[in-house]
Amino acid sequence: MRSIRTIGYVALFLGFVQVVFGAIVRITGSGMGCGDHWPDCFGSFTPARNAPSLLVEISHRYGAAALSLAVIALAAAAWIKRKEPGVSGPGGVVRPSLLAVLLVIVAALFGAVTVKMQLRAAVVVTHLALAMSLLAVLVVIVVRSGGVGADSVPARYERTVRAGIAAAALTFMALVFGALTANTPGAAIACQGFPWCRVITESGGPLYIQVTHRIIAFLLLGHLVGIVIGIRKRGETRAVRAAAVTALGVVILQILVAAAMVELHLPPTLRSVHQAMGTALWISVVALTALATGTSGMTEIERIVYESPSRGEFATPEGVST
Repeated sequence: MRSIRTIGYVALFLGFVQVVFGAIVRITGSGMGCGDHWPDCFGSFTPARNAPSLLVEISHRYGAAALSLAVIALAAAAWIKRKEPGVSGPGGVVRPSLLAVLLVIVAALFGAVTVKMQLRAAVVVTHLALAMSLLAVLVVIVVRSGGVGADSVPARYERTVRAGIAAAALTFMALVFGALTANTPGAAIACQGFPWCRVITESGGPLYIQVTHRIIAFLLLGHLVGIVIGIRKRGETRAVRAAAVTALGVVILQILVAAAMVELHLPPTLRSVHQAMGTALWISVVALTALATGTSGMTEIERIVYESPSRGEFATPEGVST
């Protein structure tokens, strides 16, 4: 699995950078830097113009091309090694790697639609949702190939899996409403002050969108606190504990960045950091859920070694389903 895991890490990193850079494109107003041309930029993939908006947008497209190549390489590696233990089958990496190829193609096509429709909010949000779905699939591939400590998880932690799915749903909704807040006219400034609205400048839809975004964020914070406490009480393995603590730490930092962003009247730098932290939160929550599913990241040989009598009696911690 090592080569698949390495390519998976590379693809995940490129995906993270691509989502963050996409936010920079939006924040700097560079989304139409290449006009309505796609995939080229004014008839060329290496345009002679040097306008800042063009350079930002074309760099984002180069990043998309690099990510696409990494995902294709990942699928190819998984397909070549499909007969090795743990690579194919329901808990393997072949199926999610093929899904990743499909998602990267659909996301690229939606990128074209986003440009052709001149950055309409609904299309931009859908584009982000596709990008986050791709990141989730890449995280699953990394975990199933033994990354982020997956090989140390002996069994499925059923309660943590259920809690992780709920956390992932809340995180996804927070991301969607965050994108709506950023792309709906008036929504970003509708509620000034944090955590409550000291000044309301917009009413109706824009206000409801931002307030809903905040409520979901605080619900997620409380839910992750509960997950960390539950995991510690049940004595689950270190990799799962670390993933939960990481997710909680990221959501705390995300809320602090959001507070500073609102109080400082939405400076571009903090808006970019806010997007980066939200993406990191999504990755950490999906990783937590994937890790808690158990031994899918192990090969059969690793499971036999882990459970062999030479390692002592195999104990099942409380709350674990075997």
